[in-house]
Amino acid sequence: MYVGRIVAVGRTPEGRSAVMYRVSSRSFPNRRTVQTPRALAVVPRQGHEGDLSKNPYIAYNCLRLAGGVAVATNGTQTDPIAEKVASGTSVRDAMVQALITLDYEKDDYNTPRIAVAVARGADVGWGGIVRHDGLHVRALPLDAGRCCYFATYEIADPRAETAGAFEAASAEEAARWVVTGGPFADLEKGVCSAAAVETDDGFATAGYTVPAE
Repeated sequence: MYVGRIVAVGRTPEGRSAVMYRVSSRSFPNRRTVQTPRALAVVPRQGHEGDLSKNPYIAYNCLRLAGGVAVATNGTQTDPIAEKVASGTSVRDAMVQALITLDYEKDDYNTPRIAVAVARGADVGWGGIVRHDGLHVRALPLDAGRCCYFATYEIADPRAETAGAFEAASAEEAARWVVTGGPFADLEKGVCSAAAVETDDGFATAGYTVPAE
């Protein structure tokens, strides 16, 4: 099944909170995850930079840390959410404000903007989506060895009931898990991903890019 871009929030089996983001794409599969000075970003693979002239939405920071909060999204909303949280805005309010301001992407598919965030030591994570027909932001449970996930298509609503196994222990394992593990293994067209997993003093982050065929 193809569901487009995917976000997930959960806890490792050891009880460490985590967020994950995965690019799944039929139209622009030639992308990768790279580390920048302040974020993990999705960018075109070398030789495919011209894709940006076809669709301006395909490159963006997909994961940022804001103090003790990790934020992952499918677009340019990553930065304002993280910056509002860093300035003292609650995770819920930062997500609502950024999503309603930027709105869904004005491409051929009216692609929704999706986001997840989690604070170290929190009892819940947060998930949000803005579609052409509405805005939904809600708290999501954090259970050890489980993650809640949703996507731009088909599973386009943050719900506690949409959850699956989460067996990764590190950021590197989590970035791979959202592409190849548990409920994500059967979701089509995985391209690249990013993840943040809670540590004793913050969050560790990692990206993963599916090897080119």
